[in-house]
Amino acid sequence: MSALHTILVVDDDQSIVELLRDFFENDNFQVITAGDTVEAWSLFQQRTVHCIILDIMMPGQNGFDFCRQIRKESNVPILFLSARSDDVDKIRGLTLGGDDYIVKSASPGEIIARVKAVLRRTASEQQWNETILDYGRMKLNLSAREVAVDGKNVVLTPKEYELLRLFAEHPRHVFTYEQLLAKFWDGVGDKHTIRVHLSRLREKVECDPNDPQYLVNVWGVGYRFEGG
Repeated sequence: MSALHTILVVDDDQSIVELLRDFFENDNFQVITAGDTVEAWSLFQQRTVHCIILDIMMPGQNGFDFCRQIRKESNVPILFLSARSDDVDKIRGLTLGGDDYIVKSASPGEIIARVKAVLRRTASEQQWNETILDYGRMKLNLSAREVAVDGKNVVLTPKEYELLRLFAEHPRHVFTYEQLLAKFWDGVGDKHTIRVHLSRLREKVECDPNDPQYLVNVWGVGYRFEGG
């Protein structure tokens, strides 16, 4: 497994975190860690993460709720790692979008093997999606979740990426404010919410954000993507 794979370990038990770090790094993974979901969310927004190992019982937000939060923006593989072995917890974790559920009594070797299995399965499922959307100055690599503008990679938040991908996959299709709110914000928010996110996105991908080439306003209705 390539060192390009980055694992985010989220657990408030430092001894488990350090043990997993040692074993994963020895197996040529990159490892970043967080002791709670607030720190984990910050890292997830800033870094490219290929898999999350997630504890359930932590101070503040629990792992189930964090999984639900992640799933609103990303399909990154999530493996729950918990001391709780009840079937109810396993079913809940998988129902919320977890890809696997591992009890903490498992050996580090088993955990690594199951992470590799999930990554292989994810790669297999994405083979059909080995697509690059080429719009001149802007290119989206869908399988790598990467965006390049003028040949340089652009760092987007998960929500910014999903917004841009939706538009780029449906050129000249008008998405209304209501549709965007329902899809990305569960219907909570208003036009200002969308305008703020689109403004930030334009600053990252447009040559002139005030005269956008790609993300165009349809006044009073919403936005559409021009091929450029």
